[in-house]
Amino acid sequence: MNNLAENLRSARTSRGLTQDQVAQAIGLSRPTYALIESGKRDVTLSQVEMLAALLRTSVNELRGVGASNFDTEALMEKYKQMILNALEAGADEDGKITKTKLAKLVYLADFTWYYNHLVPMSGMPYRRLPQGPVPETYFRAIDELVENGVLRLEEKGRAFMLSMVESGAAPGSKLSPEERQMIHEIGKSWRGKQTHEIVSFTHEQLPWSICREGEVIPYGLITQEDPERVYGTADVAEL
Repeated sequence: MNNLAENLRSARTSRGLTQDQVAQAIGLSRPTYALIESGKRDVTLSQVEMLAALLRTSVNELRGVGASNFDTEALMEKYKQMILNALEAGADEDGKITKTKLAKLVYLADFTWYYNHLVPMSGMPYRRLPQGPVPETYFRAIDELVENGVLRLEEKGRAFMLSMVESGAAPGSKLSPEERQMIHEIGKSWRGKQTHEIVSFTHEQLPWSICREGEVIPYGLITQEDPERVYGTADVAEL
């Protein structure tokens, strides 16, 4: 197995992605992609570039030129910033948002970004869960943000409410200006809406509806969705 094949496998597994998901994202069948990952098939430069974008690494790192570093903590830090920016944009006037609604806003940002750019914003693996789609890392991220005094968590009836502990703009050093803008546009479009409304909306979308319970949802499924059903408002999909 060559360096590229080994690094592809390492990057893919560290992101929690299957061979099927990666193959679909770059327009190949799973058997063809499996040959690339086993070092038995050559890959074009454009395919390497797509893989690097999908796996949030660089072409040089995939090829083994320079240090290879699939830093899951750096990826988690970006995901946390997505969460905080979605909260800032989508919270009610009292600064609070339900834990479930916040998860949905982050999902919509991630999959809308993929719809527009064919690469995810975070790359986290989302699963079809009763209150999903949501990645398992969402719960870890929320717990750490609460434990570190960034977020406040409180119960309100049957719901868990989240709010920022301190006022001020959400951090965005790991996000591009375009990513941050999209998160805020989506958050604002759902501000004031009830949690059950956004849950119903995401459950009617193709990615959630055609996957089985507990299954990882391929990002590529969102590209088959009606443009006006990608995130709930027609304008953001054009960003």
